[in-house]
Amino acid sequence: MRAFTPKDLPRPFQKIMIFGLPGSGKSTFATKLAQFLDLPIHYLDKHFYIENWVERDHEEFLDIQRSVVNQSKWIIDGNSMRSLEMRFQQADCAIYFRYPIVVSLWHLIKRVFHQNWTIPDLARGCNKSISFKLIRYLFRYHKRYGQKIDELRRKYPHVCFYVFRSEKDIETFLDTLNRHQSEMEKMEDTR
Repeated sequence: MRAFTPKDLPRPFQKIMIFGLPGSGKSTFATKLAQFLDLPIHYLDKHFYIENWVERDHEEFLDIQRSVVNQSKWIIDGNSMRSLEMRFQQADCAIYFRYPIVVSLWHLIKRVFHQNWTIPDLARGCNKSISFKLIRYLFRYHKRYGQKIDELRRKYPHVCFYVFRSEKDIETFLDTLNRHQSEMEKMEDTR
């Protein structure tokens, strides 16, 4: 898997899936991207939990996802690895947050004390927290899901696939997107 490079952004995206390590900044990035592209955003954790960390019935959760991916435009933020393929099938862009584990762990610890309440990514009563289960999930993520992610990339070659390994990758992506948007607007103005 390669990191994002500026030459990778030739077309506008309408269906963007964002997934990867917990604590890597997916929701923050997804929120910024949704505002920039004026796309509706859907946070999977907000649909997965009813409230107070009580999980929704899995079939109901899948139905919600189906209704979202069948829309013409969206950004979907979250892992839900059992239904990752559902999103891959419909996406035109997939962004995989693959930060170093130590960086993600630090972000998990830090966000417990400094939550960003402006991002509505969780159901009511689900405050950011850290647990042994979450840390174990973080440390096992690549080993557990790496092969599945590679298989989906091969199965759906139409999906532009980006790997963000650092804040620099995010900045480069957003800067390139901004320049691309400006160029498109200039082209439209000259018509």
